[in-house]
Amino acid sequence: MTITITLIIIIITCLVSVSAFSNEKIMNDLIFYPPAVSKHGQWYRFFTCGFIHADFIHLAFNMFSLYMFGRFVEEKFVDIFGDIGKLLYILMYVIALPVCLLPTYAKNKENYQYRSLGASGAVSAVIFAGLMIAPYVEVGLFFIPPFIPGFVFAPLFLILSFYLEKRAKDNVNHSAHIWGALFGLAFIIVIGKFVGNYNAITEFINGVKYYFQLKGL
Repeated sequence: MTITITLIIIIITCLVSVSAFSNEKIMNDLIFYPPAVSKHGQWYRFFTCGFIHADFIHLAFNMFSLYMFGRFVEEKFVDIFGDIGKLLYILMYVIALPVCLLPTYAKNKENYQYRSLGASGAVSAVIFAGLMIAPYVEVGLFFIPPFIPGFVFAPLFLILSFYLEKRAKDNVNHSAHIWGALFGLAFIIVIGKFVGNYNAITEFINGVKYYFQLKGL
């Protein structure tokens, strides 16, 4: 098995998450707790919370999603940007961890009851960067049928996430999904323009056209 950046992230995340499952101190020290940031300057929590998860199902879903999309996106970054592709890929993932939580922090920095954890925001960044690069790829919610093209899946995912965020009926941080996804789109657009001479928007449009050509439409 080839050791990739994606695989390294998955291994580290699994090791830290599993350790935290049975160690409350690790969980409390790494979890995103807005008052700990605003009152005690523990900014590292923006990053560390992405390496712990609520349970094995939460961990498995995020890491499976990262594995499925991350390998492809990592390879595409190398194709597009050359030798610095892997560096840009890991940079996107690491920056996505705090960026996806900024709205959450602004809303809850005085909320002593609020906690957040998981890599969902950064994983969303990877997925949406991939869908921007290859909008013709067919995906399904939770990787089950029906499978629809990425350029249809992406807006539906955002609409559903906005709806669930407004309802606030569960314990899922949908805001992190939304802002992580938007960051992934913005990252490939901006980096493509200023680093790799890659016009992500033009290539996205070409990818949509390619999908219809494949389907004979």
